Amino acid sequence: MDAVNVLIQEKPVVIFSKSSCCMSHSVETLIRGFGANPTVYDLDRIPNGQQIERALMQLGFRQSVPAVFIGQQLVGNERNVMSLHIQNQLVPLLIQAGAIWI
Repeated sequence: MDAVNVLIQEKPVVIFSKSSCCMSHSVETLIRGFGANPTVYDLDRIPNGQQIERALMQLGFRQSVPAVFIGQQLVGNERNVMSLHIQNQLVPLLIQAGAIWI
């Protein structure tokens, strides 16, 4: 978990992804559509990607990606992000995290 905490520090939105994951790309596109600029870590392209993937799975993820953090808080996977969006809670969360301004 320490490896994850280091990467999410001081970043309003972080997405842990894999370069071939279409759902990760969809979540990133959705968040960018609101004007946020998420930090994206492709676990299959960074040196400690497997270590981070194990840490994410220890947090309870069955599949390690996408894993979305907003305001240094774990939001969850694509279903959690889409659910927040449908409930009109995603934008306020992005604003609160300082990822977008209105």
